[in-house]
Amino acid sequence: MQETIQTALSGVEIKRQRVLLNEGEPTTLVEMFEHTAQKHQKPDALNYKQDGAWHAISSEEMVLRARHIALGLYALGVRRGDRVALLSANCPEWTLTDAGSQFAGVIDVPIYTTQSPAQVCYILKDSGAQVFFIQNRAALERIREAIKDCAEIKQFIFFDKEGIEDANALSLAELEARGRKLSEEQPQLAEELKRAVRPDDLATIIYTSGTTGEPKGVMLTQSNLVSNLIDSSGHLSFGVQDVSLSVLPLSHVLERLAMYMYLHHGMSVFYAESLERVGENFREVRPTVFVGVPRLFEKIYARIKERAAADGKAKAAILAWAVAVGKSYAQHDLNHKKIPLTLALKYKIANRLVFSKWRAGLGGRMRLFISGGAALSEEIGYIFCGAGLPIVQGFGLTETSPVITAGRAEDNRIGTVGKPIRNVEVRIAEDGEIEVRGPNIMRGYYNKPEETAKVFTADGWFKTGDIGTLDADGFLRITDRKKELFKTSGGKYIAPQVIEQLIKGSRFVNQVVLVGNERKFPAALIVPDWEQVQSYAELKGIPERAPAELVKHPRILDLFQRQVDSLTEGLAQYERVKRVALLENELTIEGGELTPTMKVKRRVVDEKYRDVIDRLYEEAEAPR
Repeated sequence: MQETIQTALSGVEIKRQRVLLNEGEPTTLVEMFEHTAQKHQKPDALNYKQDGAWHAISSEEMVLRARHIALGLYALGVRRGDRVALLSANCPEWTLTDAGSQFAGVIDVPIYTTQSPAQVCYILKDSGAQVFFIQNRAALERIREAIKDCAEIKQFIFFDKEGIEDANALSLAELEARGRKLSEEQPQLAEELKRAVRPDDLATIIYTSGTTGEPKGVMLTQSNLVSNLIDSSGHLSFGVQDVSLSVLPLSHVLERLAMYMYLHHGMSVFYAESLERVGENFREVRPTVFVGVPRLFEKIYARIKERAAADGKAKAAILAWAVAVGKSYAQHDLNHKKIPLTLALKYKIANRLVFSKWRAGLGGRMRLFISGGAALSEEIGYIFCGAGLPIVQGFGLTETSPVITAGRAEDNRIGTVGKPIRNVEVRIAEDGEIEVRGPNIMRGYYNKPEETAKVFTADGWFKTGDIGTLDADGFLRITDRKKELFKTSGGKYIAPQVIEQLIKGSRFVNQVVLVGNERKFPAALIVPDWEQVQSYAELKGIPERAPAELVKHPRILDLFQRQVDSLTEGLAQYERVKRVALLENELTIEGGELTPTMKVKRRVVDEKYRDVIDRLYEEAEAPR
C-alpha cells in the first residue's frame, strides 16, 4: 500500500501547512467519533424512518457498533491500509460502515448508486477493494455482470440481509456479531486498532465524477478531513440544538464532510427517505440547517411556483409580487442599504401572505441553507433570503476535502462563495485560475502520479480548474470552469456558466446548456419549465399542449428567444445567444447528462444532441 501511495506522489512536491487545531480538538476521524459520544451523549444522533416511524441511534451506540464493524473486518482478514468499497443510498449503515472502517484503519471507497456498472467495475479494480459493502440484493444484481472479473473482491456485506445467497456474502448484522465475538476473545484489540490510526493515514479514496474522461481516485487523509471540518466550523454556526435533514448522497464529499460536522457539533441527523419524499420529511423533521446543491433549491422554488399556478391566476400573481418584494428587500438588507418605508411595509404583507407559508412548508425552523457543488444563481439566492430562508454558498472540490471558502449568515454576499476558511489560502493565477494551499489538500490521485503532478504548481499550490476573482474584502466569486471556457470561430472566449445563470432568470427555463465551441456564435439548449410553458400556451390560445409539439412551435421558440435576448442584453455582442433549441426531456443523472452532483457533462450533451446543435447552426446559415 505504501509503495502505491509513494508512486502516486512521485514527480510533485506537495507543500503542506501545519494543521492548526485548538487544544483538545480531534486529529483523526476516530477521535471525532469518540468525541461525539463522550462530549454530547446524543440519544438521537442518527435517525431513520422504517415502517412509517422514525427510529434513533444514540452517539454511544454508533461508536460501539463502529468498533464491532472494525473488529468484524479484522476477523475477515482486512488490515490497516486495505481498501473496502461502499455502495448504498443514504442510511445509518452507511455512516456506521464509514466509522467502522476508520476505527479499523481501513480506507473506504464510496461509490455513487447512480454510477454505471462499468464505472463501478473500474473503481473496484483501480482501488483494489477487498470487501464490498452494498445496500441490497437488487443493487448487486444491477452490477453483477460488470463486476464478475473483479477478483480482488473477497467478501460482500449487505446492509439488507434479505435475499443473501452467495457463499461469500454476509449481512452487516452478521459482521457486527463477528466483531462482538472477537471483542470478547481479545478485549484489547479494538483499542490497539484505534491507537494505530494516525492523522497522516489515508481515510478514503473518493473517485471524481468524471465530467472529463476517466474517474480519478482522490486520496484524502484523516487530517485532511478533520482539519477541514474544524476549520469550516467558524463559518457555519452549527450547535447541539440544530437538526439536519441529510439528502445529498454520502458518497459525495460535501455531504460526508457535513455529516462529520453534524456529529462533531452534537446535532441530530435525519436521513431523508428519498428525493421524492423530501418535502414530507421536511415537515416531519423540521430541520434547522440543510446542505444542498443549487439544483435542489431550484426545484424547491419550482415546486412553489407550480402550486401557485395550480391555485389560479390570482395566487400566481400574488406569488410573483411577493417574490419581487422579497428580492428587493434582500438586496437592500444584504448590501447594507437603508430599506425604504414603503418597501418595508410591502415586505411585511408579503411575509404574512406568502413567505410564512414557505417557511411552514419547510418545517418552520429553517435558519440556514448551505449551497455547494455548483454555482447558485443570484436570483435564487435573493429569493430565498427575501423569504426569510437565509442561504449561503461555499466552494470546494473533492481534492480539497472539500471546503475552500464559505459564506456566513451574518456576512452574506450573494453572488460570491464567501471567504477562505481558517488555515486555507487562496490566490488567483495570471490566467484567472483559483489556486489553493492548506491542510485540506489531497495527497494525490491514486495510481496516477502524472495526473497528480498536473494539478500542482511548481511552488506547491493546488490548481482548482475554476476561474474566479477575489474582491477587496476577500470574498471569492467563481466565474467559470477553466476547461469549460470555449472559443468561437472568431477567436472570442465564452464563459458559459455566467450566461447560463442569466438565462435561468426566466420563469420559463428549467435547465440550460450553452454551446458554440468553434462556431460563429453561442447558442442555447433549453429544457423548458413545462408547467409555465403550457400555461402560456393556454393564455395565448395555442392549441398544442404536448411538450413534443411545443418544442417545435414557432411562437414558443420566439418566446424563448425573446426571453434570452432580454436577460442577456448587457452582454458583449460576441456573447449574445443568437439561437435557441428546446429539449423535451430533462437532463438527468440516469440519462448520463449530469454527474451525481448534478453538474452538466458538456461533452455528453454535445454528443447526445449533436443533430440538434448542427441543425441550429445550419438554419442560421440558410438564406431567408
